[in-house]
Amino acid sequence: MKDHLKKGMDYLKEKNKWLLILLPVSLLGIYFFFMTLSNVHTETYDIERFSNANVTIRSPITIENEQETERKTRETVQAVQDRYDISDEVTSEQVGFIEELFDAIIKLKDEPEASEDGENASVLVTDQEKTMHLKQVLSEEISNEVDDATLLKLLNFSKEDLAAGRDLFISSLEETMDNGVRTENLQTAEANLRQLINYSSPNEAQKEALNELAGFAITENSFFDYESTSEARKDAASSVDPVMIRAGEVIVREGQTITNEIYQELELVGLLNEERNIFPLLGLFLLTLLMISLIGFEMYRTAEKSNWSYGKIIAIFFISILVVAFMKIVSLYTTSTNQLFFVTPIATGVLLSKILINERLAILLAAVYSILGSVIFNGQIAGALNVEAGIYFLISQLAGIICLINMKDRLAILKGGIAIAIVNMVTVLLFVFLSFEKYSWIDLFIQSSFGLLSAFLAVVLTIGLLPLFETVLGILSDIKLLQLSNPNQPLLKKLLTEAPGTYHHSVMVANISETACEAIGANGLLARVGAYYHDIGKTVRPHYFIENQVAMRNPHDFIEPMESAEIIINHPYDGADMLKRQKIPKEIINIARQHHGTSLLKYFYYKEKENGIDVNESDFRYPGPKPHTKEIAIICICDSVEAAVRSLKEPTAEKIDGIVASIIRDKVADGQLDESPLTLKELKIIQRTICESLKGIFHSRIQYPMKEAN
Repeated sequence: MKDHLKKGMDYLKEKNKWLLILLPVSLLGIYFFFMTLSNVHTETYDIERFSNANVTIRSPITIENEQETERKTRETVQAVQDRYDISDEVTSEQVGFIEELFDAIIKLKDEPEASEDGENASVLVTDQEKTMHLKQVLSEEISNEVDDATLLKLLNFSKEDLAAGRDLFISSLEETMDNGVRTENLQTAEANLRQLINYSSPNEAQKEALNELAGFAITENSFFDYESTSEARKDAASSVDPVMIRAGEVIVREGQTITNEIYQELELVGLLNEERNIFPLLGLFLLTLLMISLIGFEMYRTAEKSNWSYGKIIAIFFISILVVAFMKIVSLYTTSTNQLFFVTPIATGVLLSKILINERLAILLAAVYSILGSVIFNGQIAGALNVEAGIYFLISQLAGIICLINMKDRLAILKGGIAIAIVNMVTVLLFVFLSFEKYSWIDLFIQSSFGLLSAFLAVVLTIGLLPLFETVLGILSDIKLLQLSNPNQPLLKKLLTEAPGTYHHSVMVANISETACEAIGANGLLARVGAYYHDIGKTVRPHYFIENQVAMRNPHDFIEPMESAEIIINHPYDGADMLKRQKIPKEIINIARQHHGTSLLKYFYYKEKENGIDVNESDFRYPGPKPHTKEIAIICICDSVEAAVRSLKEPTAEKIDGIVASIIRDKVADGQLDESPLTLKELKIIQRTICESLKGIFHSRIQYPMKEAN
């Protein structure tokens, strides 16, 4: 029955832990959503064609204008000229015909003519006979295409003119045919050939004959190449860049007429369609859900490892609200011509988070705030992110987290602020130098001063808000702990003056506890400061505690064991009351109240039993509660160990090891550590660390020889 009840209580505790985190995280998600809603939500317009625009309208998204791209592609393809393949065979064939013609005429010239006495009667005499004979030896293509008059003119040329004319005609023909002759430019090619002959031929008769031959020589040698033409058109189509409408691009200016083309662009980007606006909202919802899930998971993970307070959860809630509010306010004054986002004191949130909570959560929040900043500073262009702002915010925050070290006082925040200022200015200059724009020295100074101002505001806000979070939410930061450890604190001065033995004991316990906590990853500073105050209740009756009894009889010798036990048992609760009246943080109060748990006052218990009285053991036990945290459990162990070792007359290493092991074993057996999260592995580390610390404190010293008196 008891086990079932305990399981039920654990279940409710676990469930409440989730509820404790879920409510503020959900509210934070709603806040993120509505603060960035205007940056992704696009306004739609009721506009008619050929009316005048009342406002300047920009595109909320980047999208391809497919219709315009198709038109541009079609025009580009149509501009591609047809590809033709020039046949060298046709050119060679025509040149061959011309060579055949001239060679035949030259050969005919070499034959002797008939004499007057009738010898050589077979020799041709008349022009008609020569022409007929020439046509008989020539190819059919030449005989059919070249008329007799042209042949006769060529026959009348001298051999020298024929050779020169042949060379001229063939070179001109090859030049013309090499350029390609198509059906539609056949006459143009003939004219070009005649023009070349006219410019080069030395006499008119030769020009006339060769010009008449041009009509036969020029023929089609360039034919349409379907494959080359198709390939060229494909290359032209692929080279056309898509026509894009960019996010932020002006589609229509105020007063401009809404043409059909402009109307189609407005319709394309969704500015005339109310249904399209749901998608950016859905995307924003998913982004917000992702961010708050990460925050919630990290908060739960941290709560699992340490005893988290509701104040820390509220601190994250309000820190996030402040940081996002800062960004939203600055974004209202940021335009495309200025970059005021550099002024945003973005590092405030992570500085407070690291001081009040832990570094891991601060890094996560830095990433979340950077993403939100890239959305908030997008110029209210849906779908756009200001990557420059996001990178700047992330670098600035990480600089704050890394440079905030050695937090002995609030001066550490100022030192961290100087580092943030340097990093901010370097980052701003980095963006300036990476851009293509040219800046004057004044512009560089102004832009850099924005980064400096951001760091200054972050430091001022952190120092100003830190006491508010510490006081109102009861969060115990390292800076607050360091302040409480100051010996000039009223309660510590009271302990030193009224119970000096207890003060010395507390300092020893603090040193040992801090070392043991740091060995297992617990909060060593909290253990140290808590140990300073854990026995503050002994100042109520300081002389009833043996460490304060100097040159006096023990008062317990004069009272009953039950009364002695009551005085001793009351000191943790007297101390807790004193700390509460002085408004000391509850973590320190819990240490004072729980550091003895429900331990048994064995000395007075057995002394009472020696009197032969029926003794109730519960009357000699501390009421508790038992230690609930690692730090309190370690102080509980170190408190008993320090007192036991100090009572040894000759503390050796073996005796120290034995006493420490015995006390830890008794604490475990008595159930004093049952409610603390310490593991057996951690207990072994604690035991070893305490032994090493005590051996360093109670080390053996050299016995110097006494100087003998003369």
